[in-house]
Parts: sequence; structure tokens; C-alpha cells
Amino acid sequence: MSDTRTLMSATVAQDLDTIKGWFNASDRRMFARILERQARLGELGDVVELGCYLGKSAVLIGDYLRPGETFTVLDLFESDAPDAENSVEMQRSYSTLTQAAFERNYLRFHPDLPVVVKAPSSAIVDHVAPASCRFIHIDASHLYEHVATDVDSACKLLRPDGIVVFDDFRAEHTPGVACAVWEAVLNKGLQPICLTESKLYGTWGDAGGVRADLEAWLSHDPFGFVETQRVAGHPMLRAKVRLAPAPAVAHPSAPKPAAPIPEPHPRTGLRRIAKDWLPPVVHARIAAARRR
Repeated sequence: MSDTRTLMSATVAQDLDTIKGWFNASDRRMFARILERQARLGELGDVVELGCYLGKSAVLIGDYLRPGETFTVLDLFESDAPDAENSVEMQRSYSTLTQAAFERNYLRFHPDLPVVVKAPSSAIVDHVAPASCRFIHIDASHLYEHVATDVDSACKLLRPDGIVVFDDFRAEHTPGVACAVWEAVLNKGLQPICLTESKLYGTWGDAGGVRADLEAWLSHDPFGFVETQRVAGHPMLRAKVRLAPAPAVAHPSAPKPAAPIPEPHPRTGLRRIAKDWLPPVVHARIAAARRR
């Protein structure tokens, strides 16, 4: 596992931002905090990402993979969508997505690829064992029917205290995600942990411990904000957190700062006074005599 402080700095954020995609500051740091906590508590298990686009979030998740664990990434990539509505969605938003592009980006940051599955998200249960996962990120289809299936798959694949993250649960163009996620909270036992600008974090286990850890962290982080809200009797955090600013580094082509002006020698000050106050003819004769 690499130094997680670098993942939260603006310098490496710039490296991640060379990968096209959507992964804001709050979620980069939230992923890092949750995955760090799992490592700190010795929570083992596999990791899954449904919908990886070009690898931006997968690169960060892969940094927290431990020996013996498997990271499985599933996406349609350039294959055909399972239905006409999903096909329209793919053409509109993900026409540049290819498996080769994802793998190229991932290998810029990690020596080995995760297990890559090219299939609809519903197929994940055929590739990952039940109750084997500690962390699942769902960012595949935005259509209600598909997300509802992804909810059921996550419930089946997660370990008792595993965490699932749903992307785009409140964007105006993705009402199907919102419908499926809140349905899971109201009717399927999903316990919400927190929400950011883009994602909702939840578990089918005990949400209290991880919620308390996140609240304590964000309350003391100089770049964080957190508050507690209740929805239908469920407490959850609303959180925002920025990346730590990188130290200022001058661009190589930037002009160099001017050298400081030395303090004048005491006689320099006297000469300036003499020039200002003596008649010009007298000052000229004194200067000529000094030159001689």
C-alpha cells in the first residue's frame, strides 16, 4: 500500500486528473479514509467496482489491495448493452470507453491489472463469491431496473460489515439511481453511513462505528465539513472535504525574483543629500575632483 498522504495531495490529484472521468475531492478522501480504516481494523475481503469508465477511481481503490485479496472490475467497455435503453445510455455518455484504455491507465499506477470482466453488471454474481467483499463501488448503469439489481448483488456479495458506495444517487439526470438506492434504505435493510456531493455510502452491517470514525475525522480536518441528518429515522452524515493544497512550486519558465537591493553605504546617503542641497555648480566641481 502506498503512502496515502500522497493520494490526498493536490500533486497526485493532478496525476489522477490525467485520467478522464468523474471522481471529486470529497470522494477521493472518503474512499481513502474508509479503506484505511478497514486496513487498520484488519478487515479482509475482496473489492469490486461495477462500472469503471477509464479507471480514475479504480486506481485509488487498487492502492489499498492487500495480499490474498482480489480486485474485480466489471464494465461493458465496448461490448453491446443488454437492452436498447442501456445502449442509448452507453452511446450518449461512454462512447470512448474501451477495455484497452482502462488497462493502459491502470497500469500507469499499478504493476498488475485487477480481474477485468466485460459484461453487464448483473453478471458480477457469477464472478465473485457470496459474502466475500469488504468494499463495493457501484457506478454502472443509471437505469432503475439495473441499479436495483446492483443493490441486490451488493447485498449478496458483501461481508457482514462491508461497505457499498453508490454513485450519482442524486444527480438530476439519474433519477433511477435515486429511486433504487432509497428503496434499498426503506425496504431492503441498507443502513446509510454518509452522503457527499455525488455518492451515498452504506452497509447492511453496523453503520454506527464507521459513521463515528468519519464524523470524528471530518470534525477535526481543516479541509472538512460534516453534519448529521436524519431521513426516515436513519441518521447519516452529510460531508464535504477538500484535497490538501500542494506546496507552491514555481514554473521553470517563470521570471526569477529580482535580487534584493542592498542597503546604501552611509556615504551614499550623504552624497545624495549633497546633490539635493548644494548648488549644481558646486556639486559638479566636487564630483570632478573625486573623479580625478
